[in-house]
Amino acid sequence: MLADIDRLTDRAVDDIRAHSGTYASGAPVTREDLWEICRDNLLRALEDFGGLAATGGDFEWAARETGRRRAEQGVPLDTVLQAYRRGGRVLWQVMAEHLRVRAGRESDSRDIELDMASGVWETIDRYSVAMADAYRIAQLELQSRQDTRRVALFEALLDGRADDPAVASAAAAALGVPPVDRYVVVVAAQDPAAPPHLSPVLETQGMWSYWRPRSGRYAGIVRLPRRDGPAGRAAARAGGGTDRAVRALLAALRERTGATAGVSPEFERLSQAGRALRLAEQTLRTLTVGSGEVAVFDDRLAQVLLSGRTDIAERIVTVHLGPVLATGGERAALLTTLRAWLDHGCSASRAADQLYCHRNTVLNRIGRIAELTGRSSESGEARLGWALALRALPYAGLATAPEPATGDRQADAP
Repeated sequence: MLADIDRLTDRAVDDIRAHSGTYASGAPVTREDLWEICRDNLLRALEDFGGLAATGGDFEWAARETGRRRAEQGVPLDTVLQAYRRGGRVLWQVMAEHLRVRAGRESDSRDIELDMASGVWETIDRYSVAMADAYRIAQLELQSRQDTRRVALFEALLDGRADDPAVASAAAAALGVPPVDRYVVVVAAQDPAAPPHLSPVLETQGMWSYWRPRSGRYAGIVRLPRRDGPAGRAAARAGGGTDRAVRALLAALRERTGATAGVSPEFERLSQAGRALRLAEQTLRTLTVGSGEVAVFDDRLAQVLLSGRTDIAERIVTVHLGPVLATGGERAALLTTLRAWLDHGCSASRAADQLYCHRNTVLNRIGRIAELTGRSSESGEARLGWALALRALPYAGLATAPEPATGDRQADAP
């Protein structure tokens, strides 16, 4: 039968293509590719079955080559195994036909066919196992290379090297996302021994994300869902509050991961991820370590500015709240009341509700602060100064209460 190997190959190829849409389509496996690999497998199978010397290499070389090549082409393993079964069936049929036409074998050909069938299928099974093993090994190697490439391109994005359109395009393809969409960068701090499992959490919210450890933290690019409609897009352009998708992202990070995280402003192009990373890192630096807080850069602008300049933060505190910090026993109550009063639009009643005290208590404490600082509580500038000083306190690095700034107490005196 070896002399007729090409005709046997044609028959096997036709049978496989007739029973497989993947192979019939010619993509990714062309008919020529299928014919070549079928011929190699049938040739080795006949040599193996007949106890003949292998034509170059060992008997299972063709099977391993098939597995490697089909894995690289992305053909499903089940489809390749089905092709092996079809090829084995054709091989057995042709061998049976060959026996039946041989002179003097009519009487015992059926017994020989049965014995031969068992041997053929044992050979096909062994080749199928060799092919499947090689397929899985190649698949693992491909996955490893793809993962390495994906990580390298992700790092290129975060390092700001995606200004090159080719890098941005390759990164988008490797990550499986469009180069232009709705994205944010998140930097999360958590115990490296217990990394946050962020992708599954965000996936339940309809958000794709990709994460990698980076400088002792976890950095990720998150793809936000599309906005609901024109109104949402207009509100976002006008700065009309935090977008619904961003709110869902913050809630998921707070409630289901326990990570302390900074979130960049939204950006459209993956090539802008490097700048977004820097903003997310700046946001994270304004949050208390291990607090589980999550914040967006735009909501922490004052803190971002102050955290980078300890000298300025200290001066703001000294100028606007120095006398209050110097009061000792009164300090905690005064600062807590001032923060509540400012957070509630300078409403004594609402601040009192939060603090569980009478509104007159709030008014008295605000009056005391105005007296100590020499500024009117009705002054917008004084209120701005107090608000900035409260935000600057964590970054001022003041070991002791500062002395009042000379000449500042009369600035807004009534």
